[in-house]
Amino acid sequence: MAGELSNLQAPEGANRRSKHKGRGIGSGNGKTAGRGVKGQKARKSGNVRPGFEGGSMPLQRRLPKRGFSNHFEKDFAEVRVVHLNRFPEGTVVDEAMLKEAGLAKGRIEGVKIIGKGALTVRVDVKVNRISEGARGVIEAAGGKVELIPDRPKWTRPDSRKAQRSAKQG
Repeated sequence: MAGELSNLQAPEGANRRSKHKGRGIGSGNGKTAGRGVKGQKARKSGNVRPGFEGGSMPLQRRLPKRGFSNHFEKDFAEVRVVHLNRFPEGTVVDEAMLKEAGLAKGRIEGVKIIGKGALTVRVDVKVNRISEGARGVIEAAGGKVELIPDRPKWTRPDSRKAQRSAKQG
């Protein structure tokens, strides 16, 4: 095995010489250089952008547009009250525990407890949002609900409002 690395070669036909186009009639790719005769694609800047249909209205503009996607929407994992039965009695259930149990998956901004299912164990819940029905079920089973406040929206420290209040104060 010794010395094999020094004798490595590419397999036959793997490396080909680049084609020299437009280098005379004897090269086989002279004159029009494989572009055919005349027309838009024969010119040096002849290629058009993807989706261009020769000036007629392109398909992506002919089809109707539907819906709206809010880029600032917060994505909460929704967990049903029934699924809280898997935790032992008296446990404080938070986002980390729900992720570990596989109930809150992916990239989320928080957790919301929903649903009016039956709860047989007493658990304390520490989440961002909760529905009224879910709150009633958890408190009826003897558990407590603690809401985590959302992170406050960032504002510029040098905003107009801040500058005015600094002047007046």
